[in-house]
Amino acid sequence: MPITDPVQADHRLKKDLGLFDVFAVSTGAMFSSGFFLLPGLAFAKAGPAVILSYLVAGLLILPAMFSKAELSTALPRAGGTYYFLDRSLGPLAGTVGGLGTYFALTLKTAFALIGIGAYAAYFVELPIKPVAIALTVVFIIINACGAKETTALQRWLVIVLLTVMALFLVQGLVFLGGQPIETTRARMTPFFNENALTILSTAGFVFVSYAGLTKVASVAEEVHHPDRNIPLGMMLSLSVTALVYAIGVFVIVAVVDPVVLATDLTPVATAADSIFSWLPAKAGLLLVVIAALAAFASTGNAGLLAASRYPYAMARDRLLPERLSKLGRFRTPVAAILMTGGLMIACILLLDAEGIAKLASAFQLFIFMLVNLAVIVMRESRIASYDPGYRSPLYPWMQVFGIITSGLLILYMGPQAIAFTVGVVLICLIWYRFYCSDRVERDGAIYHWFERLGRKQYEGLDREFRGIMKEKGLREQDPFDDIIARCIVIDLQDRLEFDEIVKRAATEFTRRIPNTAEEITERFLHGTRTGDTPVSHGVALPHFRTVSIEKAELVLVRCRYDVAVPADDPLTEEIEPPQPVHAIFFLVSPESDPALHLRILAQIAGRVDEPSFADAWRDARDEHEIREVLLRDDRFVTLVADPNSRTSDMVGKFVRDLGLPEGTLVAVIRRAGSVLIPRGSTRIEAGDRVTIIGVPEDIQQLHEQYGLSRRVSDGDSAADEDASD
Repeated sequence: MPITDPVQADHRLKKDLGLFDVFAVSTGAMFSSGFFLLPGLAFAKAGPAVILSYLVAGLLILPAMFSKAELSTALPRAGGTYYFLDRSLGPLAGTVGGLGTYFALTLKTAFALIGIGAYAAYFVELPIKPVAIALTVVFIIINACGAKETTALQRWLVIVLLTVMALFLVQGLVFLGGQPIETTRARMTPFFNENALTILSTAGFVFVSYAGLTKVASVAEEVHHPDRNIPLGMMLSLSVTALVYAIGVFVIVAVVDPVVLATDLTPVATAADSIFSWLPAKAGLLLVVIAALAAFASTGNAGLLAASRYPYAMARDRLLPERLSKLGRFRTPVAAILMTGGLMIACILLLDAEGIAKLASAFQLFIFMLVNLAVIVMRESRIASYDPGYRSPLYPWMQVFGIITSGLLILYMGPQAIAFTVGVVLICLIWYRFYCSDRVERDGAIYHWFERLGRKQYEGLDREFRGIMKEKGLREQDPFDDIIARCIVIDLQDRLEFDEIVKRAATEFTRRIPNTAEEITERFLHGTRTGDTPVSHGVALPHFRTVSIEKAELVLVRCRYDVAVPADDPLTEEIEPPQPVHAIFFLVSPESDPALHLRILAQIAGRVDEPSFADAWRDARDEHEIREVLLRDDRFVTLVADPNSRTSDMVGKFVRDLGLPEGTLVAVIRRAGSVLIPRGSTRIEAGDRVTIIGVPEDIQQLHEQYGLSRRVSDGDSAADEDASD
């Protein structure tokens, strides 16, 4: 049973995006219509209390943000919301969520591009819709050239935007400090319109201002280190945005005449014209217009990037025509980008600004309800390979709160918004019935939850999630290098049957595990008989978990002669023949951490899949080099304590006195054929082989300190030459 990768290499997107890219995509997607267009329209509904509406909307986005951060770190795949809903609630919900979110994102992006014309008109009278269409074409070209190029533009747009916004906020507060308090009080009175509950309906109206926060989930597959960068980037983005909205809307309401503001489509520019009056020739207004253009452009750019990943991901899963999943010359989904750009142009031509905002907000709220439900389903399914690097706080109450408040906001937005949401759902259901139902056979994680209640589950989901774990790799805190450094190695020269090798490995395990050899043997053989032993590229990975240990233990077996390992999967109808292998890795992990167990398996499987592995494994000269085949070469170094070399200063010292870099650890010492697990009081003797693991920067420091060279073979595999050579 191999650990499968659900996405083939020729359909995989490049991981080009870092933390600032995540921040830029999220922030740029929020600072456009929500701040530069909507305050006036929202003021007409709620009066000065619109300030509270923005704050309420910011609070209500939290459950969706936490839920999407968790799902994105567990399942970093293109399509974001679509992929989460499909794998949790099933393809039907995935179709509704994918197509619906795609339409909502496209609507919001079109809304942003319309705003460019409104602000540009302050200096150049341009037709709004033709300008928006022309910019859409420009963004289509940039997006087709690659996510890295798209986010490079995004970074600069966000830098310009935030710089001007900081100036606007500071100058606005200074201006209000000099304005008569009576004027400010008059602008804020009455604070509420006819009904205080309009705060909620207006919060639903401006909710679209924050919806871009979670947009980055759709490009999670292209993010480096998603476990860290996605949640941190989203939190930073929300913090900055909420601060600017709260202070900025307050400044606008306190500065602009209420009669003017209620119909104003450029409220920030109107406020800037007053607070920057001390600058010559409307320079302050020019700065704000530049910021607005940067904001709308960043939303259009990021919106097209995110929205185009939905049809791409759905096409990979056969829910849309396959041509939409094809990657172009720059490994971007060109067909999906072109289709998304075309739909944006249609929205620009056919819909008005307020209609777009309300409809996009309503459906986004519905999708957030499903996303919060998806987290509950994934947690309760108890799939071991569901392994988020970030977990939502206050589970499940955070998700329940998100579901209830999203539903209430939709109701407060009125019958038009409800009718639109229902209409989109019906269209998606019809598409699923007549196009998708005969093309997909998978089910979501909800069936794993049902299985706990006596129903069925979809076994393929766990395999797919394991493939994602394999692609994600280890976490920084995972003790993989330590496990490899102290593992037991059997270099088998005789021809033995698989059962005999298992017994020999079990005997070795008894040195570290408080179980009998017979018990360990039976656990490994049982897993192999039931199809739980992955076999790939001539390597078998028997494994199990137990409550008897606190640290994972590993036995590596190199076989001179091929060994036939049973590989039949009882979940399939076909009877698979035994597979010949030349390496067997036996893993035993603590029962308490199934996700770590799977990450270690996935890391080994990923190393085995590399082209350099087979030759490096065969050519390893001794047990020391056999271990190093699996170690990440930039995270370890082996030194020989030799009185006649540069390592002479190690001889006779205790481990605690070696003066190693802070980020390193002596993992194992090999002395006269025996293996020592060192403590601080272990004394280094002449001839000891000392294996040190640590972060790449500190390992490099040791290379330089001891004058080590490297021999590198076939790309990835590298071993350190002894310092004494």
